[in-house]
Amino acid sequence: MLFSSELIQLKDQLGDFEDCDELSGRKRKFCDAGLPAKLTPVLEAAAPVYRAHLWPDHDRANRRWIMRVAPLVREQGVGLSERLADIYQTRWPREKIRVDVTGYANWTGAYTTADPLRVTISSLDSRNQGVEALEVVFHEGSHGIAEPVQAAIIRECHQRDKAIPRDLWHALVFYTTGEVIRPVLGSSGATAGDQDNGSVPGGYTPYAVREGLYQRGWNEYFKLLQKFWQPYLDGRASFDDAIARMVSSL
Repeated sequence: MLFSSELIQLKDQLGDFEDCDELSGRKRKFCDAGLPAKLTPVLEAAAPVYRAHLWPDHDRANRRWIMRVAPLVREQGVGLSERLADIYQTRWPREKIRVDVTGYANWTGAYTTADPLRVTISSLDSRNQGVEALEVVFHEGSHGIAEPVQAAIIRECHQRDKAIPRDLWHALVFYTTGEVIRPVLGSSGATAGDQDNGSVPGGYTPYAVREGLYQRGWNEYFKLLQKFWQPYLDGRASFDDAIARMVSSL
């Protein structure tokens, strides 16, 4: 779905009409979601089955998830958003970022779409539970402010006549959010940059380390992030220098 503008638009339309029990506007004109004519009857036929068999459990799970995560966001959200925006040399979005909590998101458990910026997170996915959910929320939210990183990587690659590395920017976003979140959620004092294999003794373990993302094709990126991006996060290097050194070492 992330690569289909049509499906993203449909998702956003359904979200905009979440308080309606029908989508055609037959009962209430303001519930006309403007969906494709052939799609509306299919969804309206499936909805009663979902409401009867799955929705009660999903609704309870969604509400439990929100009750557990919302206090963390209220307590830490401002500081985390300011820190992340500062790292990416931009501003956190002025408008609130909508987060749709659902029983199922996609195979990754969470995803983000742009224009408008919206986050979808599964309340049932085991990777999104407990305090770890705070990192997932801010990782996804960071997709809306990480464009300067991607642009800087592309610029450096063009200047050095190098192929643009696939997913380096995404590995960087995972790494950055984990490093920013980790001390907030109870760090032992060691940084991921101190560990050759990505494990962090004690304290909070960042998502990408915990879920083994670096071992699935990102190990070289992880080494670059440890060596060149971590000094920037620690205030010992500039943004431009960190990006340039990473790209030059590819």
